[in-house]
Amino acid sequence: MDKNSAKRQAIATKKLRIRKKVFGTLERPRLSVYRSEKHIYGQIVNDIDGKTLFSASTVAKDIAVAVKDLDPTAAAKAVGESIALKAIAGGVTQVVFDRNGRQYGGRLQAFAEAARAKGLQF
Repeated sequence: MDKNSAKRQAIATKKLRIRKKVFGTLERPRLSVYRSEKHIYGQIVNDIDGKTLFSASTVAKDIAVAVKDLDPTAAAKAVGESIALKAIAGGVTQVVFDRNGRQYGGRLQAFAEAARAKGLQF
């Protein structure tokens, strides 16, 4: 097993372990964050109905132009602020944070702190 496939397997194992405990309801949906090498994606999900309530990413039309020239951490902050504003406008103030098996730090931390700064509670 090469280094990259071992890393992906470890992340998948952590993701399953986290998802056993983290579950989104209508009153407190799950804020799921996925990051790739280039982009970051966030979505607020109601797991009972299996529906995505709000989403934001660096590839979305409304954010892509604004984050085009920013470094990845600043882009993550912009996406975190955007999803928080959408959620609060939609009546969601409390969420459960799902880091998708990744370590809490860097871009993921910037995303979470920006969402908290705009009013989301988790």
